[in-house]
Amino acid sequence: MSTIVQYVLVRGDLLVKESWPMGAVIAQACHAATAAIHLFYTDEVTQQYLKDLDNMHKVVLEVPGEPQLKAVAEKLTENDISHKLWIEQPENYPTCLAVKPYPKEEVQKYFKKFK
Repeated sequence: MSTIVQYVLVRGDLLVKESWPMGAVIAQACHAATAAIHLFYTDEVTQQYLKDLDNMHKVVLEVPGEPQLKAVAEKLTENDISHKLWIEQPENYPTCLAVKPYPKEEVQKYFKKFK
């Protein structure tokens, strides 16, 4: 099997346009990644990912803003890719998303255009 990865997309506009502190933006990514692991904890690939904690692979990428984040979430849903769109509360503000761990070749195509 190829490398198992967890992709995380974070809104870049939170730093630049919204002037969020770096720590707050990083916290959003942590929330989404943790939530995705929790939601899909019993998944076989998630369990394989968690067996080797010292060698977990995450790929954290920037998406320009909310419209692009929502578009990726819709595309993932359409293609049955398990993920968590993190909605910051109580503001009800989408900030990032994380997929559950997957073999890289199964999900990489959804994230190639982001850096």
